[in-house]
Amino acid sequence: MRRCSAALLATFLALPAMSATAADFPTGGKAIRLVVGLAPGGPTDQQARFLAEQLRKELGTTVVVENRPGASMNMATAEVARAAADGYTLLYSPLSPFAQNPHSFAKLPFDPFKDFTPLSLASVGPLVLVAHKSVPAENLKELVAYARANPGKLNYASFGKGSSSHLFGQWMARHYGLDMVHIPYKGAGDVQKDLVGGRVQIMFAAAGGALQFVRTGNVRMIGVAAPQRSRLLPGVPTLVEQGGTGLDIDGWVGVFAPANLPPPITARLNAALVKVLATPELKREFEKGGYEAASSTPSEFAAMVREAYERWGKIAASLGVQKE
Repeated sequence: MRRCSAALLATFLALPAMSATAADFPTGGKAIRLVVGLAPGGPTDQQARFLAEQLRKELGTTVVVENRPGASMNMATAEVARAAADGYTLLYSPLSPFAQNPHSFAKLPFDPFKDFTPLSLASVGPLVLVAHKSVPAENLKELVAYARANPGKLNYASFGKGSSSHLFGQWMARHYGLDMVHIPYKGAGDVQKDLVGGRVQIMFAAAGGALQFVRTGNVRMIGVAAPQRSRLLPGVPTLVEQGGTGLDIDGWVGVFAPANLPPPITARLNAALVKVLATPELKREFEKGGYEAASSTPSEFAAMVREAYERWGKIAASLGVQKE
C-alpha cells in the first residue's frame, strides 16, 4: 500500500513538469538544429531552409539548417540519432537512410526504427529519368537502344551507394541488360555541374533537381518514375507508359527527431509542421522545385517509413545487392 501511494505521489508530482514540457517548448530562445545529409544548393536543402524560416515564425525561435553531407547521408542521420531527445535537433531527410541504406550497408551507425521519432511527412515527388542532350534519345525506348549499342559509354550519376538514384540506375541496367558505369556524388551542386557538362550522361533525379538540370538547356527529361504523371510535370510521360515496368515509386522527404522524444514535444512539433506545410506560401515554394508539400501524423509517417523499407528491401533483393 505504501509503495502504491508513493508511486501515485510521484506521478502526481511529475504532472506539472510534463505539462511544462509541452507549454514551454521551445524555451529561452534556444535554437533548433535542422540537419540535412546533403550538400547545400539542392532541392532538399532548399526545402529545409524555407521550412526552417516558417518554423521560426511559428515556434518563435531560431531554426538553423546544418548540412552534413557524406556516406550516403548516414553521417547526418547518425548524428541526429545520437542527439538529445529534447526537440532541439531534427533531421530533414529523404527516404534513403531509412528505406534503402539498411539494404546496402552491412553495418549502419543507427537503427532506422529504434533510434528515431518520426514527426511528419514534408513533401512528395517522383524521380525523373534525365539525359544529357548529347545522348540521342527522346524516350525510354531510344535510350535503351542507344545504351545497348554503346556498352560502357553511358555513366549514370547518383547520390551514393544505396540511394534511390543508384538503385533505380542499377535496376534499369539489370532489367534491360545494359553496361553502364555508376558515378556517385555527395551533393546536387557537383551532380549538376557534371550532368550539365556531359561528364555523366543520365540520372534518376528528384523532380526538383531534374527541373534545375533541364532549365540549363543541356538536359532533357525522359520520363517520370512514378505510378502516374506528376501534377507539376503533366507533359512528361511516366516510364510505365513507355514500357518501363517496375519504375514506379514516389519519393518523399520528412522530419525526424531522436528516439524517445517526449510525447508533448512530439505533438508540439507535429502541430507546427502540419500548420506551416499547409500554407500557400510554402506550397508555392516547394512546387517551384518540383515537390508537393504534404504532412501527416507521426504514426502515419512511421507507417510510411516501414512500407518504404519493405518495398526497397524487395527491390534490393531482386537486384542481388550485397551489403558492404
